[in-house]
Amino acid sequence: MNAYDLTGQVAVVTGGAQGIGLAVARRLHASGATVLLWDMDAELARASAAGLGGRAEGHGVDVTDAGAVQALADACAAAHGRLDVLVASAGIAGMNAKVVDYPVDEWHRIIDVNLNGMFHTCRAVLPHMAARGYGRAVLIASVAGKEGNPNAAAYSASKAGVMALTKSLGKEHAGQDIAVNCVTPAAARTRIFDQMAQSHIDFMLSKIPRGRFLEVDEAAAMIAWLCTAENSFTTGGVFDLSGGRATY
Repeated sequence: MNAYDLTGQVAVVTGGAQGIGLAVARRLHASGATVLLWDMDAELARASAAGLGGRAEGHGVDVTDAGAVQALADACAAAHGRLDVLVASAGIAGMNAKVVDYPVDEWHRIIDVNLNGMFHTCRAVLPHMAARGYGRAVLIASVAGKEGNPNAAAYSASKAGVMALTKSLGKEHAGQDIAVNCVTPAAARTRIFDQMAQSHIDFMLSKIPRGRFLEVDEAAAMIAWLCTAENSFTTGGVFDLSGGRATY
């Protein structure tokens, strides 16, 4: 495992109680950062933070609630004096169905978590980075946002929106030494699979040239570097984690 020096830095990881978010939190924590796990499941967030040991906290928050996200960001910044890193990993898969059969409420639920939640989080956290003239943010998109998975249009559209949001934020904050990038993972075998039909899981696996799903620690390895000062030039970028599936 490559060693990074994040000593003294404070990192917010949304969706940090499990899956890719927790793997990233573990890697950042091992690099010396104080890690704040934000998750819908407050109890699990606190338990996951306890598992990391010192320099870790778990907080419950619904990223679809802009006011709650803003209040938590401000409270964390006040308590720790700074927010240096944001990894926005909170997201849901939603149901699988064709667009013509897709329930309207389900469409809005997925967009609200996956895209609006990213907007709320970045809007609340990035001003604290700007105030100090430094920051690193990584948004978790998906290869589905590049290619558009059939029977998963809401998820695909939300993740395409995350990529566009990343590009806009990267340009808006480029002059403040704030790098905003995103990654586009193929599927990893996490609890998000519980929301998917087995046929959809099989479809996703069939599209990966590596012939296997992404491991969360593999995702964390790339994301951790994007969170460091060594990532000093690239911003608004989209980094592939698709096992060869993506061709652009």
